[in-house]
Amino acid sequence: MKTILKYIKKLLKWIFYVVAFVVLIGVIFVNTSPEFGGDPKEEDIKKYIQTGHYEEGEFKNYSLTTMDYSFSQIVEIVGDYFDDSVQNIPKIPLTVIQQDSLFLEETKQQAKLIWFGHSAFLLQLDGKNILLDPMFGEVPAPVDFAAKSRFFKDLPLAIEKLPEIDYVFISHDHYDHLDYESIEVLKSKTKQFILPIGVGTHFRSWKVDEAKIHEYNWWDEDTIDGLSFAFTPSRHFSGRGAFNQNSTLWGSWVIRGKEQRIFFSGDGGYDNHFKKIGDKYGPFDIALVECGQYNKYWKDIHMAPEESALAIKDLNAKVGIPIHWGAFSLSTHDWFEPPVRIKNAADSLGVKVVTPQLGESMNLDSVSVGYSDWWSDYE
Repeated sequence: MKTILKYIKKLLKWIFYVVAFVVLIGVIFVNTSPEFGGDPKEEDIKKYIQTGHYEEGEFKNYSLTTMDYSFSQIVEIVGDYFDDSVQNIPKIPLTVIQQDSLFLEETKQQAKLIWFGHSAFLLQLDGKNILLDPMFGEVPAPVDFAAKSRFFKDLPLAIEKLPEIDYVFISHDHYDHLDYESIEVLKSKTKQFILPIGVGTHFRSWKVDEAKIHEYNWWDEDTIDGLSFAFTPSRHFSGRGAFNQNSTLWGSWVIRGKEQRIFFSGDGGYDNHFKKIGDKYGPFDIALVECGQYNKYWKDIHMAPEESALAIKDLNAKVGIPIHWGAFSLSTHDWFEPPVRIKNAADSLGVKVVTPQLGESMNLDSVSVGYSDWWSDYE
């Protein structure tokens, strides 16, 4: 018996050493890996407090938004991820329409949108090249094994071949919207980075030129080099590490050209902010609205497609495009479900929804793209 206890104590000691070693490696990785970005300084926090929605060390939503789940809910969510009846990735890699950088530069006076999957877009407006949440990496996570790869191998245009970018707009700092490796390539070919307040901390840690960094609070408006825009609310959260949740702000963007008005939702749950934005800045020609990676328990922070359709109506948008799908599997629904559900809801609300293919160039003057179930070839 004494011999058995001796071996058990020895085993427990080695288990402790292994766990301690793993924790140590994790701490070192989090504190040294650039993917996690930076942390706010004391002078940064003083600015955050002045925003009006920074309390107890973190930013807050206008409406009470909780992310507390019971044990049974956590078990159910985890079980859903292992449900074989859910097709959360395409059966074969998706086909992407390829674009030519020279052609894009020669035709940039023509207002157009090109979807790169998920929430990433190239917007050409008033002769300017604009990127929205340019997550061009392979995996929406700080390490490759932490998430599934994107649904297609090649982007519509390789990041290195993109023309000079006038503006990069970021909605929030989650990995599926803000990618370190993408910014590393973009920082030398981008004139201005338009960010929520706090996100500049990450960009400074990545050695982006301070003159290029512009941070905004909700309802701030600005015009830079002829492009007018406003940072508007969303109902979401932020954070890139285990201990910095809600240390940066999140939100949506209103972009106003000479002829067109574009709304870009970022992420978030449904709330009355859509109506307020529509009343203040609408009508919109195009509304890019989150519609994917939802779960019934995440209702406060991610809309269901039916709510996405209602948001488009609230925004008073002529055309809505569902985003936040078509590239990554981050939730527990069929990967092709979002555009189907939003179309059904949009029809009942009298809202127009279109579904461009990956890489397809969408003319904003005529909105020639319609609703097409191109994804049915990959189910």
